Amino acid sequence: MDADPFLEPGALVRHPGRPDWGLGQVQSCIGHRVTVDFEQAGKQALDARTVRLEVVEDGES
Repeated sequence: MDADPFLEPGALVRHPGRPDWGLGQVQSCIGHRVTVDFEQAGKQALDARTVRLEVVEDGES
């Protein structure tokens, strides 16, 4: 399974299991591997098969 089609570089996301990481910006999506730069946790490589990132709409941050 590939990553959510809304996860593209530049998209703003939150990790539902790690709210302490803050807002993140997607850096890359390759297959199921998503790299996100989070405000409080820095750059994280995540497996989209195990984590469903929440896309943050404009003005929702």
